[in-house]
Amino acid sequence: MDLIAEAAAVRENAHAPYSNFKVGAAIRTSAGTVYVGCNVENVAYPEGTCAEAGAIAAMVAAGEREIAEVAVIAGSPDPVPPCGGCRQKLAEFGARDIPVTLATTAGQKRVTTVGELLPGAFSAHHMD
Repeated sequence: MDLIAEAAAVRENAHAPYSNFKVGAAIRTSAGTVYVGCNVENVAYPEGTCAEAGAIAAMVAAGEREIAEVAVIAGSPDPVPPCGGCRQKLAEFGARDIPVTLATTAGQKRVTTVGELLPGAFSAHHMD
């Protein structure tokens, strides 16, 4: 299953009436299951949900906890990385070396990793 295609398809369901900036995300778990999410804006701006957070929430709701691969797509001139909060969320469920493919609707792609997106991530071992 092509994660970019899955992210592009769910992007169409985004609720973005304020920014008109639709984002789609797809994550594959270590079990091979794919979960998708899209951004959901709210008129009270801080109450919106990012696409990555939606996909992670669907994964957790289904009982899975380990991300193996991520794809994010937006209609932007350059591939858009996850926001800081979503980088931390990805680090919660994915190892530093998991691939994260960032894409545009025009076909540009950039592959990075969770560790490159969030060096020095706060983790559970900091709480020991």
